[in-house]
Amino acid sequence: MATEKSFRKSQLIAFNNVAAGHDGVLSDPSGELVIKPCRQSEIDFYDSTSAHPDIMAHIPTFFGRITLGADTNAAHAAGALVLPSETDPEPSVIHGVPGTMVVENAWAPSNGGRIHTDSAVVLENVAAGFKKPNILDVKLGARLWADDAPMAKRVKLDKDAEETTSKSLGLRIAGMKTYQGALSNGEENVMPDGYRFYDRMYGRSFSAETVSQGFEEYFQLAKGVKAKGIIRKVIRRFLEDLRAMESVIGKEESRMYSASLLFVYEGDQQALQDAFATERDIIASLDRNVSDGDSTNGNGVINDDDPIKGNDTDAHVNVDDRDNEEEGEEAEEIKFPAIQSLKLIDFAHAEWTPGHGPDENLLHGIRNTIKILTGLTGLTG
Repeated sequence: MATEKSFRKSQLIAFNNVAAGHDGVLSDPSGELVIKPCRQSEIDFYDSTSAHPDIMAHIPTFFGRITLGADTNAAHAAGALVLPSETDPEPSVIHGVPGTMVVENAWAPSNGGRIHTDSAVVLENVAAGFKKPNILDVKLGARLWADDAPMAKRVKLDKDAEETTSKSLGLRIAGMKTYQGALSNGEENVMPDGYRFYDRMYGRSFSAETVSQGFEEYFQLAKGVKAKGIIRKVIRRFLEDLRAMESVIGKEESRMYSASLLFVYEGDQQALQDAFATERDIIASLDRNVSDGDSTNGNGVINDDDPIKGNDTDAHVNVDDRDNEEEGEEAEEIKFPAIQSLKLIDFAHAEWTPGHGPDENLLHGIRNTIKILTGLTGLTG
């Protein structure tokens, strides 16, 4: 159940950590929440995930829906987050609702433009907590359209898939941004904040044989050089996340057309080293507590190359002190520093499909992503 909260639209700011997708994404002032305009189908999917708890660890935390329009009371009654408009908008045209005009428009590609809707979902900002997040959006699937897509859209997306790695690999780099360093300003395609941006056309330039170069660029590896040191640790953690996600999706019966993998890792090298050091200190402290008779939720030292299996940026360990437990006190919650995170996102064309088996279209892309990242590490499996 989402916690009710309200604030004015004027408090929101443009969200600048989008590597791909539609314009119009907003953030709250703290930067912890993302407000993503979307259609009802995506809201319905997020609402339905509570009945599928295994997948919830692999998608952004869903806090509720908001109305970017004027119907404040109705939205509050639904337990939603409400953003009152600064001015009264024109009434929305809602297909199939009595008393409204039904408008049938021919489909046309949006090319990343704004979605015309007053509805939005409120999600965790997966990039929150990072000093300089490096972000990669990988669109999944060889088939990119849902069953209700008009023929013109099917033809367009099939052509896009045929001309890119979507058809052959079930994945395509949709966009990314990487931090080049404070002294990189003035270099080609580097913004004043030190970031280099790669738009959707970047990923379309690769073939099945060369797409690994895009991942090398994301992890800032020299062409053909295997990852080592700290970046190898980051990639290995992404591989753990991907395999866990593959396992969950393989047990669900769903279809998620045009969903994406959102990769985030710390792009500031010093901050990344500090995060690993802090994590090691936390684990060492927990390990000492275990030897003293305390209990944990099972997270412990794996090895120095990959010290913790729980690799999400908002991973927590609950430490239950037995004396405190007997006294009824709450367990201490420890938050690990932001190192990397992987989430499945974009569910405008997602639904549960009981009786139809797992989403092999999505799994095809996930499995090939695993192969590519495995190749970057020099591992064999």
